[in-house]
Parts: sequence; structure tokens; C-alpha cells
Amino acid sequence: MKFTNIFADIFNLFFPQCCPGCSSPLSAGEQMLCTWCRHNIPATTYHLQEQNPVVRLFYGRIRIVFATALLRFRKEGITQQLIHHLKYRNRPDIGLFLGKWYGCVLRESPFLKAVDLVVPVPLHPKKQRKRGYNQVNYFARCLAEALHAQYCTTLLIKKKDPGAQAFRGKAGRWEETYNLFDIKSDQNICNCHILLVDDVVTTGATLERCTLALQKLSNVKVSIATMAFTV
Repeated sequence: MKFTNIFADIFNLFFPQCCPGCSSPLSAGEQMLCTWCRHNIPATTYHLQEQNPVVRLFYGRIRIVFATALLRFRKEGITQQLIHHLKYRNRPDIGLFLGKWYGCVLRESPFLKAVDLVVPVPLHPKKQRKRGYNQVNYFARCLAEALHAQYCTTLLIKKKDPGAQAFRGKAGRWEETYNLFDIKSDQNICNCHILLVDDVVTTGATLERCTLALQKLSNVKVSIATMAFTV
């Protein structure tokens, strides 16, 4: 045990692990985030609010049971840094970290009872091959485990890749995502409560189109959970 600890200390001396939230080296005992970022990360309590900002975003657009998000997303903030490292710095472990955290939190929510199936928003196969993973899958899998629900990555499909959405406005995003998602024709799913999962919700266009695709199934209810909500 002592030899292992000494080796780890030497390794960290030459290759220090850094906090993805602020890029500072992690101290002994810190995991994933430094103490400062853990204290200042903008977590929400949306899972306890029936009429929270994520729910209100979809008013008059789609029928959902509930919607929530773990973190608030602000430009140049801790959340943005986490999502950037998750998506573009080959850090799928951040998805696991956020998923285990939010999975524990969502068990306390009175509005997400009896979830049957957890479905991540899919990437286009070309983009997933390029990135090597879908950043949402790790997060979604942890939520499914925490909520004792099935986890499914084969139900929704993305039919084309419209490119980056980050700098498009609401109208542009909605137009690009129109008829972009569909369900696989060989999926025989009905009479269940689906939790649809994504990384960041901004305009809600992607989640709206995914929900409409899922609602083609017989007698399904849809809720939404994301890593972050843009404020």
C-alpha cells in the first residue's frame, strides 16, 4: 500500500492531474474537481421544483411529464469548462462523475417516479466515430442505474449531422433539427415513461424534436434531464 502511494505521488509530481473546472492542479485527496470548484459549481435545485425554468422552456411546445438540469451554464463558467473537457478533451469520465452525482440527486425528486427507460440524445454516427464516444451516454447510463431503469442507446437515431449548434439562434436551431431525429422501426416499446437525456439545453430545439419522435411510440410519457441549462 505504501509503495502504491509513493508511486502515485511521484507520478502526480511529474504529471499532475488538473481540475477541468479551473485548470489548477488537484491537491492530495481531491478527485475530479478542486475544492474551490466543488464549492462554487452552480448546481440547481430544479429536481425539487415542479415549475422550474427547464419545464417552462417547453411550455406550449411539447407534452412532457417533467424536465430538469443539474447545473446552470454560463459563458466562461465552471460548467462550460466541464462540458468542453467532456466533449472535446477526451474526458468521458466527467460524464460518469456528473451522472453519478445527479443520479443520487434525482432519487430525491418527487416528479421523476417510475422511470422505465433512459434514452440519451444520439450523435450522428459520423460524429461519434470522430469523437470516439457520445458524451451523453455515460451520464445517461448512471442516471438509469440510479433510477433502476433500463438504459437504451438504440431507440433514437439521428438521420443527419447539421453541424455545430452553439452559435445558431432559436429559429436556426429549430429549422436544422426539424425531422432530424426518428425512432428505429424495429423497436417495440410502448406504455412506458422515458427519461430523455442530453448535455446542455439552450433553446430546447433538439430535445423538442427528440420528444416528438419518441411520442410516435404507443402511449409513452417523456421527461427530460440534462447536465446543464443555459441561463
